[in-house]
Amino acid sequence: MLPLEEIKKRIPHRPPFLWVDRILSSSETTIETEKDIPKDHEVFQGHYPGNPITPGVLLCEAIFQSGALLMAQNTTTQSTDLVPVLTRITNAKFKRSVFPGDTTHIKVKLLEVIASVSFLKGTLKVNGKTAVQVEFACAMTKSTSSSE
Repeated sequence: MLPLEEIKKRIPHRPPFLWVDRILSSSETTIETEKDIPKDHEVFQGHYPGNPITPGVLLCEAIFQSGALLMAQNTTTQSTDLVPVLTRITNAKFKRSVFPGDTTHIKVKLLEVIASVSFLKGTLKVNGKTAVQVEFACAMTKSTSSSE
């Protein structure tokens, strides 16, 4: 299991928009991660107040960030000025709600790489049951915060 500090070395996201807490396992083609959904996250004040559910867009973001971690792991260049950027979302399916206090288990599979673009498929589960599935693409692009 890789700790949060290792995650921060691989992708540019930071709290409160870092949606991966742990890397459980990874290979060249898959990664498994977890995110604990905070009970007191500010978003729950306005997203279904009184009956809070985690916004689907944030669940997708957890999947996308997991995919970015897989891409960063597989990047052959050691260039620190490249970052993964989402370029496509397809076939998003929301099957059940995710609530404050839930722990999500995310699995992302690399389907294909064409040039600098990776095509991936991700699934987010809670208690072994699928909550979200989505296919997406990310490209490695030059960071705008590069020192060049």
